[in-house]
Amino acid sequence: MSRRYDQRVTTFSPDGRLFQVEYALEAISHAGACVGVQSRDGVVLAAERRVLSKLLDSSTRTARASEKMYEIDAHVGCVVAGITSDANSLVNRARQAAQRYRNTYHEPVPVEYLVRQIADVKQGYTQFGGLRPFGVSILYAGWDRHYGYQLYASDPSGNYGGWRAIAIGQNQAAANSLLRQEYPEGNDAAAEVTLEQAMRLVARVFAKTADVAMLDVNKLEVTVVGREPDAATSKGAEQEQEAMVVFRAVEDAQLQPVFEDVKRELEASSASGRTDVNK
Repeated sequence: MSRRYDQRVTTFSPDGRLFQVEYALEAISHAGACVGVQSRDGVVLAAERRVLSKLLDSSTRTARASEKMYEIDAHVGCVVAGITSDANSLVNRARQAAQRYRNTYHEPVPVEYLVRQIADVKQGYTQFGGLRPFGVSILYAGWDRHYGYQLYASDPSGNYGGWRAIAIGQNQAAANSLLRQEYPEGNDAAAEVTLEQAMRLVARVFAKTADVAMLDVNKLEVTVVGREPDAATSKGAEQEQEAMVVFRAVEDAQLQPVFEDVKRELEASSASGRTDVNK
């Protein structure tokens, strides 16, 4: 009898659980870690870059392409944790939805509207027989003229929510606990955090939940939704701002000093702790 609940995505168990959705969440917990942090200047997304095999040919286009970061439209991007092929399917749907909205209304798609479209697809796959849930969680980062910078997370059940900082994937419980401790409190907390501080927080999260030695530009991939560094806008120029907010990769040269500072800070803290114990 229990196997019926285990195998059918549309059947609730007596205690109200959908086992197939729980299995999808379990797949995500084994995926590479991803972190998103919102700031007043933009949203930072970061992901662990895993080398699956030393035999992988790094010169091919598919090897060079990111398996975690995706641009959906110029003003919105995402990072994924879970089954890559499932993520590719959902990202393609998101890109199509963004372009349909742009072609219909002649303006960029609002971020939450886009997130809700994909969440509805995910939720539909938990309702109909012959389907299985998507084994992927997604962090979306974007900007629109309605709500400014935004960060959303969605899981295989189709549930989604807005966040100021969140982690998904491996060690997500420890990472989220650290984010709760270090991110400022209050409804306007994001206004207190600069883009550089957000990147430093991301670096500390990966260092403390993985390994300090992992803070290497070759092992972490970082992107930002924000204005181009050289962009200058006139005050109140909404359309100008909209045109200058882009989803872009953070260059290694910009990340390296941040990583080095965080490593020194953590090593000094560790050395101080050992000294106190010896006393």
